[in-house]
Amino acid sequence: MLHTVNKSPTERNTLESCLKHVNKGSVVLLIEDGVYGALKGTTSTKMVEQALKNFPIYALYPDIEARGMQDRVIDGIKLVDYSGFVELAAEHSSVQSWL
Repeated sequence: MLHTVNKSPTERNTLESCLKHVNKGSVVLLIEDGVYGALKGTTSTKMVEQALKNFPIYALYPDIEARGMQDRVIDGIKLVDYSGFVELAAEHSSVQSWL
């Protein structure tokens, strides 16, 4: 399953809830304000780094770039463009959007 998160972890606990429910074989994609969860040095950094040990986490590069965060992404998070987003959706049998 592809899990998408579009809310900032400083606004809501969406990312935390998502990471608690992701199973091995699934992936997480941070989009829109959800990309704030990909930042180094925040209150959610440790949680994301722990999650990376169990499943891949991606972030949508255009959203990272739009917020000027290119140099502050947690090591191990994979950046994808829009076609990469489409590929992830096509590779997984279902998509769960965390709002």
